Amino acid sequence: MNTITFDTLKFVKELENAGVPDAQAEAQARALSNVLETNVKELVTKSDLDHQTEKLQRDIKEMEMRLTIKLGVFIAGGIGLFLALSKVIH
Repeated sequence: MNTITFDTLKFVKELENAGVPDAQAEAQARALSNVLETNVKELVTKSDLDHQTEKLQRDIKEMEMRLTIKLGVFIAGGIGLFLALSKVIH
């Protein structure tokens, strides 16, 4: 789970030292804390990217194998057709 450390007490003290009333400073700290908590859930981590990269690499390898098999079948079919036509012509 993604987390961001946010010191609400320090934030409130900073606001109070700047002249913001206690109740307003505490409300701002709660509001900012809620926003950070909500938005952190949407952040992509390096682990998320690594997982997706691995998945994409597996998918690419699978597609390469499928294309190789299809190409082999296509070539074999072409050779078979060529041989069949060469017998008909001779």
